[in-house]
Amino acid sequence: MKVPLKWLKDYVDIDIPVDELARKLTLAGLEVSDIQVIGGGWDKVIVGRILAVEPHPNADRLRLATVDLGNRQITVVCGAPNLVVKDKIAFALVGASLIDGHTGKVEELKPAKIRGVVSEGMICAEKELGISENYEGILVLPHEFEIGRPLADYLGETILDIDITPNRADCLSVMGIAREVAAITGHPFRLPDLAYEEGSKSAESYASVEIKDPKLCPRYCAGIIDGITIKSSPQWMQDRLAACGARPINNIVDVTNYVMLEFGQPLHAFDYREIRGQKIIVRRAAEGEIMYTLDEEERKLSSDILLIADAERAVAVAGIMGGLSSEVRDSTTTILLESANFSQAAIHRGSQQLKLGSEASARFEKGLNPELAMMAVRRATQLMAQLGGGKAARGIIDVYPGKQDRKPIPVSEMEVKRILGMDINEGSIKRCLESLGLHCKKGGKGTVLVDVPWWRNDINIPVDLVEEVARVTGYENIPESMLSSPLPTGESIPAVAFRRNLQDIMAGCGFQEIITYPLTSLEVLSKLSSASIVQCPEPLKMANAMSRELEYLRTSLRAGALSVLARNQRTRENNIRLFEIARIFLPRPEDLPLENEMLCGLVDTITPDTYWQHKSAPVDFYFIKGIVETVLTRLGIEAEYLPGNDATLNPAKCADVMAGSIKIGVIGEVHPAVLKQFDIAEPAFLFELDMDRLLKLSSEPLVYKVVSKYPGTTRDIAVLLDAGVDYQKIVEIVKSFSLVSELQLFDLYVGEQVPDGKKSIAFRVIYQAADRTLKDEEVDKVQKRILERLSKELGATLRS
Repeated sequence: MKVPLKWLKDYVDIDIPVDELARKLTLAGLEVSDIQVIGGGWDKVIVGRILAVEPHPNADRLRLATVDLGNRQITVVCGAPNLVVKDKIAFALVGASLIDGHTGKVEELKPAKIRGVVSEGMICAEKELGISENYEGILVLPHEFEIGRPLADYLGETILDIDITPNRADCLSVMGIAREVAAITGHPFRLPDLAYEEGSKSAESYASVEIKDPKLCPRYCAGIIDGITIKSSPQWMQDRLAACGARPINNIVDVTNYVMLEFGQPLHAFDYREIRGQKIIVRRAAEGEIMYTLDEEERKLSSDILLIADAERAVAVAGIMGGLSSEVRDSTTTILLESANFSQAAIHRGSQQLKLGSEASARFEKGLNPELAMMAVRRATQLMAQLGGGKAARGIIDVYPGKQDRKPIPVSEMEVKRILGMDINEGSIKRCLESLGLHCKKGGKGTVLVDVPWWRNDINIPVDLVEEVARVTGYENIPESMLSSPLPTGESIPAVAFRRNLQDIMAGCGFQEIITYPLTSLEVLSKLSSASIVQCPEPLKMANAMSRELEYLRTSLRAGALSVLARNQRTRENNIRLFEIARIFLPRPEDLPLENEMLCGLVDTITPDTYWQHKSAPVDFYFIKGIVETVLTRLGIEAEYLPGNDATLNPAKCADVMAGSIKIGVIGEVHPAVLKQFDIAEPAFLFELDMDRLLKLSSEPLVYKVVSKYPGTTRDIAVLLDAGVDYQKIVEIVKSFSLVSELQLFDLYVGEQVPDGKKSIAFRVIYQAADRTLKDEEVDKVQKRILERLSKELGATLRS
């Protein structure tokens, strides 16, 4: 929320430096994130008046302007096209700091000789003063500006940029901030006068209002202003709107924006002539109903959206944006002014469905009090009558089916002591709360009964009042005290520590962590299967989904990872390695879903052409298997890899990861049909591990194995096998012999000199004993037995 200091001073006196004010507001819970000073460098820029304009003797495009500065006259060279005698302008004296219109740099103004004429000063454009980017001509000032006065007195401004917390909808207004300033400085708050002259004809005689659903619209107020003239709003209003980031349009639209910023209540102005049947109806949209909003976009509506309609058609999306058919035009002479209160949920739903946010919807979504509507409509009616030259109808149309009385809230000295840890007596509590505009009266002993005013929707229970006492007293004034006993030592949560360890391992393998939404759609989940018909349990559907794309709880991390890979491949050339650790949700009949935490990793096969030393290794099944082996080794888990069958993976390059008889995951190449569904052109490899099972296995006590101090003996073996024999079976046979300490595969060959249907496998066996150095005869004997078992069980023959 941007708050101009001059506007703020209309409601509360400020006699402290702006930096101190920002500090106090921040300590009170309203963080001032930035202070913007307009005109801070205008110390040598004053108001002048053009007395004469003459041609330059040596240049056709330049002219000589004589300027009255109050105490003297000066002639300067100027090339602006809009020099007009008697206009008041911004004149920079020698030594002023101005922005160069061509380079954008701040430079000090110096005397110059331009085409033979000495020029000591400058008539300024808006860009040179830093007001805007306009550099087409000089800045023309209003005639009421006094000659010789510093320009900063008129156009200078200090703007506080305040970050408003979601519960403080009242502070999305200049008056809301003014009340906070009044409380922390001790100065009184001034409410603007809302009185205005009314006509003889009543507002009810112009139109009527009907609310179809009071829960969605607790209150609707409407004022009528007749005989207005559409024109530009006065400069002071335009300046204030621009300082708050709003674009001035015309006097009527500007008043609605001005009052919204002033009071925090959104308003909307209708062209009364376009309200058919002279009736306003607040209703839900019909399913599929069409209307055009002010941005000239066609909107297809649903029954969840709240509308403002006349007797025949929709004229606005309630609380979000007006309709094109009833907008204020240059020919408009009568205004129907809306100031209403709408349901937070209804406005949020409508804004989300239409993907249409506005300053108005942002305020309604935070929750406004219905009492605010009447005050805002009276203020806006007053200003429209003043600035538009019209006449306000007698009274205000006020339909208020949702009126509720608020009960007083008690707060006691004991409650303040319990929560804040400091003694504050009843009188001090009362003074703190009354400084915020809350009405207090005595309750029981040491207790204050508080009537919460209409602008504070965030105060509902006693602890809210204690917070207000703390804010006004100052959080920095709450005494510090040591705890009576030391804090207990924090206990490590195994699952959390395990997750962090896995994140470190994956990062060490060159992977980047991703975080995807736990919500997805059936369409995305169906892409994970290479089969035409997906046989999987129906995922859980959200009762109030934000969109069709986020409607179901995911049953796998794969869809999110593949979607991220597809997006990254479009913007990054190669070497994408992604992982995610998160929960999936597996439905169970008549029960809550089973929430399994999984680790999913994904690697593409696009690699850099070369490294500085050698060509890069290709990414294939064995690369992703090596990553999984690294992870499991670091966790102290031994695993084997058996042929797998997974609908997402290529059946020829897929394996189940087994720890004994427990399946802990799956690895493999993503099936080409699945890649096509996700618009991924290059092959990719994926692995998925069950975190819960990994945690259980890694938590088992480690068994110490004695490291032999005796040297080992190495033998290489090359055998011919049927092409369908798994290497894992060789591992099981060879490692079943006690003297085998290690087995390493170093060659796999299929081709010439190898019969069809066969493959050649070469591996290195390391023999080692814990209590002696092995003799060749012992090793030969064991190796002979190994070859015999390989021949008998796998049909292997030793290659010569």
